[in-house]
Amino acid sequence: MTTPRDPQSDPADGAPLHAPAPNGPQAGAGSAAGGLPAPYGPRAVADAAVGDPPPPQTAVSPGPPTADPRWARPALLALLLATGVLYLCNLHASGYANSFYSAAVQAGSQSWKAFFFGSLDAANAITVDKPPAALWPMALSVRLFGLNSWAILVPEVLMGVGTVAVVHASVRRRSGHGAALLAGAVLALTPVAALMFRFNNPDALLALLMAVACHLVVRALEDGRTRWLVWAGVAVGFAFLTKTLQAFLILPALAAVYAVCAPVRPRKRFAQLALATVALVVSGGWWVAVVELWPASSRPYIGGSQNNSFLELTFGYNGLGRLNGDETGSVGGGGAPGGGGRWGETGWDRMFNDDIGGQISWLLPAALILLVAGLVLSRKAGRTDVTRAAFLVWGGSLLTTAVVFSFMAGIFHQYYTVALAPYVAAVTGMGAAALWHRRRETWAALTLAATVTATAAWGYVLLHRTPDYLPWLRWLVLVGGLTAALGLVFAGRAGRRVVLAAAGLGVAASLAGPTAYTLSTVREGHSGSIVTAGPASTGRGGGPGGGGGPQNGAPPGADGNGPSQNGGFPAAGPGQDGFGAPPGADGTTPPGGAGTTTEAPGQGPRGGGAGMGGLLGGTDVDAEARELLEAGAAGHTWAAAAVGAQNAASYQLATGEPVMAIGGFNGTDPSPTLAQFQQYVKDGRIHYFVSGGGAGAGAGGGGTGRGGGSGTGAASRITAWVQSHFTHVTAGSVTFYDLTRPTSDS
Repeated sequence: MTTPRDPQSDPADGAPLHAPAPNGPQAGAGSAAGGLPAPYGPRAVADAAVGDPPPPQTAVSPGPPTADPRWARPALLALLLATGVLYLCNLHASGYANSFYSAAVQAGSQSWKAFFFGSLDAANAITVDKPPAALWPMALSVRLFGLNSWAILVPEVLMGVGTVAVVHASVRRRSGHGAALLAGAVLALTPVAALMFRFNNPDALLALLMAVACHLVVRALEDGRTRWLVWAGVAVGFAFLTKTLQAFLILPALAAVYAVCAPVRPRKRFAQLALATVALVVSGGWWVAVVELWPASSRPYIGGSQNNSFLELTFGYNGLGRLNGDETGSVGGGGAPGGGGRWGETGWDRMFNDDIGGQISWLLPAALILLVAGLVLSRKAGRTDVTRAAFLVWGGSLLTTAVVFSFMAGIFHQYYTVALAPYVAAVTGMGAAALWHRRRETWAALTLAATVTATAAWGYVLLHRTPDYLPWLRWLVLVGGLTAALGLVFAGRAGRRVVLAAAGLGVAASLAGPTAYTLSTVREGHSGSIVTAGPASTGRGGGPGGGGGPQNGAPPGADGNGPSQNGGFPAAGPGQDGFGAPPGADGTTPPGGAGTTTEAPGQGPRGGGAGMGGLLGGTDVDAEARELLEAGAAGHTWAAAAVGAQNAASYQLATGEPVMAIGGFNGTDPSPTLAQFQQYVKDGRIHYFVSGGGAGAGAGGGGTGRGGGSGTGAASRITAWVQSHFTHVTAGSVTFYDLTRPTSDS
């Protein structure tokens, strides 16, 4: 065995150690002593397919890889097609999904100004509490195809298919086609991925861009070319415009791996990292600069902020507030490490607890074991070993993100964990392939067996948390996994058929649980602000107050009770996707409130947050209320104003007319002020005020003001002023105040 040269000893400054091979990755350093064999060419394909021993490792490249095997491209196309079909199934059942973002999409399809800023309404009163990049694909789709569930959600499905393709491409370059197919299947069948790639929250685009960034960094590590690193910076920049600082969670891992492992001299490495940083700042900062420099009087208020500043939103409510729980304007903070809180318990086991485990953790034990195994296998490789670097890129991203999620004390929802899905899938595929190539070594065979055993045992635990859901499946997973593990113990000595049967059984047992949860997720609709994948859990709910709330996403009649009517996969029970009603709330609408928390009739299932007066789920707008608002919209900038964005969004989606969201998402943003609202009313720009609403409604809304006491916020003062000065009318079950008809004594 020869030792790979350090690029610093090469005569050409910054020249890569190995030129990339056509149609595949470089070999050289990745095949060094102690490294992993390059799994390319017909010999390696045959090894993986029939169980023959891997080729001997060498320290030099075997030359350019031969053409891909005939089955490789059809298999990839089948994977992507199956993912797309799976995610498209029953897509319409979610209706407008999260009406908060759907209203912003509708506004962006009507007004380019609303499109640019991410406004909640076409009249540009206030923005969503995120930057707008995730809204842009959906808004363009709605401009082309009209406002409907498919136009909103199909772009999310395409993002899911794209993420599977990116993970497949990255794993294939280092670990071969079989590993890439396994990684793609793991990602596609992760329950939270099936949820969020069929939902209109920003997390789908964020997961895609994070996967793209990791893939591009690995490409840069292969050949040292600056362009890959710059494009990675661009991907992270647009991820920032998707969900602000969450995009930066993986930056320490990516930068550190490239700074240490890149196949160029140190001076060039740091110059390349500097260029990538510039690309990140430009791609993520141009929109921020425009917003901050734009006169505040001629742009919408920045939702989620308390000072009409996107920078304050970024570093406060959406930044440090998420970590320490100090989120001004939020409906509640989190818990201390090791303790409970409004957003669930924090601690090292958070990704495995009753709230989160069924969403993402099915293959998480396997990924952690395989990450360690991959690093052990490549421990003697040279500094520039690309296979080890790929493990560090994907594994480092997994660990940093999981640690932050585990200990953040602020707002945290189960569906955030979709960010982990590409990392888990990539590490699982690469690690399984690495051990498979070494399966004749006893320790590698035992590690494979241990991985399958841990996965099957954990799958049993997760399935046991929903004892009424396919009770036979957990035993099938456990017995199948243990049987496969026994066969893998003898992988180096058993016959070909035995080894292949054990491997196939191990994969099937490992994926059976998440597949069942994914199918349960796909067959249900999901709406509202807080959604979860799979059937009901025995754990706490995902929102303030803990306990499970009403189901958010079941089609009419699917209450989760009684026998299944859908091919043996029972409907989710109470508590799925629901927002736990706060203590004392019974899930009913307060008198004079905004109605029940459902999407528009015929447009979607019931949403979460029934006890919150429309704060976390859309309201059911009946025909009488819709006709009232539509008839009075002419001549007014806003057909109505309502406290809380979900409340306003439901009326806007039902009527197609702009509805002002007082106080933004929670009803706690100081926009508009009472004086501003009074001026709007004086100028005849708002026709109706909808009674009831978000957390900041105070009187009449059942909430508390931003200052912490009842009735102290701007929304509470507006509500009290309207109720004492204007005539109310009733349409259906909802009370409206006609702002063009003051009371006789006002």
